[in-house]
Amino acid sequence: MPFRVLADVLAVTHVAFIAYVVVGGFLAWRWPRTIGLHILAVAWGFGTVLIGFHCPLTYAENWARRRGGVGELPEAGFIDHYLTGVIYPDSALGLVRAMAGVAVLVSWLGYARLYQRRLSSRTV
Repeated sequence: MPFRVLADVLAVTHVAFIAYVVVGGFLAWRWPRTIGLHILAVAWGFGTVLIGFHCPLTYAENWARRRGGVGELPEAGFIDHYLTGVIYPDSALGLVRAMAGVAVLVSWLGYARLYQRRLSSRTV
């Protein structure tokens, strides 16, 4: 039972990480010091999807699921198991990835603009 709960906690953590990858740049507008963490999260998150980096959260969840007597995630991984075909249709995968990329880009452009404003207000 404790390993099943741990697997669930890891799955929730995974969803939170993915959400942070998509919207963390907007959070940096309010808390500018978090931009470095967001850049790292985006690099890792997009790296797992586009390059095929292995995600430690997936490994940890699979370990907890095995120990809890539940089957592992499919080889395709966390996103394919919990999100693709569940939250959005399989056919929308490219659109969802593009929207996530646009959200990150917009958040970084907004952050850069706010950063420039802060710099110019200090020099006045």
